[in-house]
Amino acid sequence: MSSHMKQLVFLSFITALGFWAVGSGWADEGPRPGPRTLVVSVDGTGDYSSLQEAVDAAKKGDTVFVKAGHYHQDVTIHSKEKIRFVGAGMDQVTILGRDIVVGALHVGKWPYGATDIEISDMTINDRGGHAVGLFNGQGIVLRRVTINGMLFSQQVQDVRIEDCVIGGSETTGAQFADSEAVLMGSFIHDNDHGVSIAGKSNVRLERNVITRSLFEAIVVSDHAKAVLVSNTLVKNGGGAAFLGQSQSDVTGNVVGLNQVGFLIAPSSRTTTSFNALYNRDGDYLRVGNPNQPAPELKAQSDITGDPYFIDPGHDDFHLRFDTPLLKIGHFPYLGALPPASPAARRSAEK
Repeated sequence: MSSHMKQLVFLSFITALGFWAVGSGWADEGPRPGPRTLVVSVDGTGDYSSLQEAVDAAKKGDTVFVKAGHYHQDVTIHSKEKIRFVGAGMDQVTILGRDIVVGALHVGKWPYGATDIEISDMTINDRGGHAVGLFNGQGIVLRRVTINGMLFSQQVQDVRIEDCVIGGSETTGAQFADSEAVLMGSFIHDNDHGVSIAGKSNVRLERNVITRSLFEAIVVSDHAKAVLVSNTLVKNGGGAAFLGQSQSDVTGNVVGLNQVGFLIAPSSRTTTSFNALYNRDGDYLRVGNPNQPAPELKAQSDITGDPYFIDPGHDDFHLRFDTPLLKIGHFPYLGALPPASPAARRSAEK
């Protein structure tokens, strides 16, 4: 074959390949668009008035921004990756749900999951028994979200919940079932139980304030694993209960002004160190019928006595500068909140 014929055959092959690429979608007609921001508003000034329609339209890398308002809607984020669902502020955006749907916000949906989803700066209200449900997902972040009701998670991995407010549930504030999560820097209040960690969950609780639970602030049960470090568990029916075959490492916490401190089942594996305890009916109890005081479970590194909160009657659980809970072990201070003088606190609040 002559060189001219070879060149014609080569050009024909390249042309055919180009037609195939365009027809199959393999070749792009131009550069891919960058991440978009889809705006939702109740007054018609955004791209959408429906939260669900905006989420459904979002592609990988997009942000759904929710303008201020009360949304009598529910929303489910599933089969999505790298989506941000952001409100105008915790006190400006409220998602109320609908009467016919349990829960106002869902991430993941059986059998579909969701990956790398970030939700922030909004309020979610209870609807039919819980407010937020996380199901079958991975890489989920909730940041600066007020949850009025239950946060329920099941079979989710790499969940991070931080700087949130969770309260007002008639059952549990935050419930983890067979999940891996970190809950930190949050205020959890006025629930039957503050946090429940069950099944085969693996959860770290760090620098949270949990208060006014009717029963325990934290319950770890079944085969769950938990790390409780630098939390303040105050004014609850109980501080924390460790039940079943659970495994827990509990250190650097302030557990005070509860009816009891720690309730520990003999079947659990619970290690404690450098905790400050100040409770009415005992700091350590062993599970029984009835439960029995177990002072022998007290760790040698524990601190007992008044922690010197600034104003526990008004939920200011910062430590005073004269607290005995400074420089304990490797902790600069015990509990969730750093020490502050009453004058400094008043100045900061102005």
